[in-house]
Amino acid sequence: MAATNGTTDQIPVIDLSGPEGTVAKELVNAATTCGFVYIKSLGKDIPLESIDGTFALSKKFFSSPIEEKEPFKIKEDNRGWVAFHAETLDPKTMGDFKEAMNLGGFLDRKAQQPLPPVFKDHEPELYAFQRYCQNLMNKILDLFAIGLEVSSPTEGSKWFSNRHGPEPTPCTLRLLHYPPLPPNTELQPKVDIRAGAHSDYGSITLLFQRPGQPGLEILPPSRSSSSNTENWTPVPVFPPGTESDPSPPILVNIGDLLSHWTNNLFKSTVHRVVFPGGGKEAGKDRYSIAYFGHPIGDTVLEPVPSEKVKALAGKGGSDVQAMTAHEHLLSRLKATYLGMYKDEGKGTAEVGAT
Repeated sequence: MAATNGTTDQIPVIDLSGPEGTVAKELVNAATTCGFVYIKSLGKDIPLESIDGTFALSKKFFSSPIEEKEPFKIKEDNRGWVAFHAETLDPKTMGDFKEAMNLGGFLDRKAQQPLPPVFKDHEPELYAFQRYCQNLMNKILDLFAIGLEVSSPTEGSKWFSNRHGPEPTPCTLRLLHYPPLPPNTELQPKVDIRAGAHSDYGSITLLFQRPGQPGLEILPPSRSSSSNTENWTPVPVFPPGTESDPSPPILVNIGDLLSHWTNNLFKSTVHRVVFPGGGKEAGKDRYSIAYFGHPIGDTVLEPVPSEKVKALAGKGGSDVQAMTAHEHLLSRLKATYLGMYKDEGKGTAEVGAT
């Protein structure tokens, strides 16, 4: 079912437990129009207690002293803590007003990076949440393959998901904290941006939000392509029809890599995070969790075996440029972390901010 409130620009709300063929068609339609879709969060795919528990760990980590975070500062492998203003998603801003913690894949239930003290006794919970996210990502990717009618005699609907594993997955679990502005600070909208305008880099992103903590805005493709002005559209945490759900729906969006992979059939929509209410709510924290899907690094972004994708080339589209998933990612990381990636690095994971 689709949201009807104009503030969402028709971002649909989908229950994945519906008929497979219908759900697959709805997901592909959302990906080709607005690039965003709400997935109802009813505890079926990811237990609600796992979502709540991960948010609690996130808040505990970001509340810890800076001395406990500094030793885990982000490195070229894109793992670790990101300090305030360390990222510049939009070069027109001074750097994002947020901090983040990037957690990579697990192997044999163990994190493949040093963990801060706050997380050491909670490794099993973090592993479990990461697995839930990975399974949901693969489920959505399989539905995309079904909706695109991907033709593969050996892989079938697993064409996308087979390229996103096995463990340790190259995907990234990112915990995010957007602090309030300090008291008596006047908001400067063009400078005080929580996350600058950007599109995500990988295949798909799963975004988890908290009730009463808005701020995400999108630049709908239908509006941005038909106007010279930026028509930023607020995205509510609870879209119409979900207000009584036990947890906010999971917001899923298409990344640049999957858009490229599908010959731009799927839309990678520009979005940002601002202080909501025109700055009236600048005194409130915002916490979110993003799971950034990304194929294995040496995956060649060959054309998707789908007649729907191939048809674009005959309508003025261009064939998919041959490159690996790692090459695609590295080009984006170099632009985001200015000065970190001077040469061919070893970036293996997604980054972004929502």
